[in-house]
Amino acid sequence: MELKKEKSIRGRVATGIPNPVDVHVGNRIRLRRTILGYSQQFMARKLGLTFQQVQKYEKGCNRVGASRLWDISKVLKVPMDFFFEDMDKSVENQSPMMLMMPENEEAYMLAEENDDMDLDPMKREETLELVRAYYRISNRKIAKNLFDLIVSMSKSNSTMADE
Repeated sequence: MELKKEKSIRGRVATGIPNPVDVHVGNRIRLRRTILGYSQQFMARKLGLTFQQVQKYEKGCNRVGASRLWDISKVLKVPMDFFFEDMDKSVENQSPMMLMMPENEEAYMLAEENDDMDLDPMKREETLELVRAYYRISNRKIAKNLFDLIVSMSKSNSTMADE
């Protein structure tokens, strides 16, 4: 049995409940705020909001705009992608774009996205982690030696593959 997609209305699904992506982002805001021991009142003061607005963001009732999410990431000392980590595929598939997309186009787009990820190493999480780790090395001479080692290993590895 195939589930019928629901149209998004001003950031909510057709039933009127908050979009699951917004709820996920709100849960991540609450999680980080709690870990840091910040109250909603503290967050509100830092952001120039009322604590009720912070509550609404955390519940997903109100959507968080890009500039506000940027401010929240600074107050909570996390990168922007933190708010989207650990999102289930079922939640990802309920973003406003995915809800509006015809079934056949969605399947095509997802297949194309997976193909791109396989073909382009610059889009892989492993590549991004490696680059971040490299730039966290404070001793630049050691970083350069590591870089040279990796380049050398990759060349010798490709030579072995040709044999």
